[in-house]
Amino acid sequence: MKFLSGLLMIMLSALACYLPPAAAEIQPNNMFPRVKMVTSHGDIVVELHRHRAPLTVKNFLKYVEAGSYNGTIFHRIVPGFVVQGGGYDAEFTPLTTFNPIPNESGNGLKNTYGTIAMARETDPHSATRQFFFNSGDNESLDPSTKGWGYAVFGWVVEGQDNLDAMAEVESEPWHAATGWQDVPVEPPVLIRIEVLPQP
Repeated sequence: MKFLSGLLMIMLSALACYLPPAAAEIQPNNMFPRVKMVTSHGDIVVELHRHRAPLTVKNFLKYVEAGSYNGTIFHRIVPGFVVQGGGYDAEFTPLTTFNPIPNESGNGLKNTYGTIAMARETDPHSATRQFFFNSGDNESLDPSTKGWGYAVFGWVVEGQDNLDAMAEVESEPWHAATGWQDVPVEPPVLIRIEVLPQP
């Protein structure tokens, strides 16, 4: 029995050598990391709130680190409501996702003008890579006694005028190729996201 136990330990140790190393967390000691979104409508700097939304920020930064948001489009724009993107390329092809994350909408951060939050499906814990900016004070997106809300995880600290301009682009009430509503006639492009140096 001792021999088999020892053999098992050796096999597990050998197996561990072939597992990919865990990616290092970006600026782990910075509770408010900042990212710059370089878009076709100008730069937008977003400060993330790791203290209130640790799982959401970690998930978002995984996509940033992988360069997975680069070249995506803002595919849904509703003036005075939301500017949504992060999930599709210019051909409206859905992009690869990591596993869905738990909903952190009860973190005390509200869906107010200038904040960034995670998009999701009906399942409250279905958010993956899509996000949206609140173009107004959207209390209806906050958690309530009726159910889960949409998790806010940061806010715009520079370039709000660029985001406001993006929020006013013309959208189609019905998009023939996808069947979606509120698709911009010329979708703004998220060229890349850069993590800014820690102060």
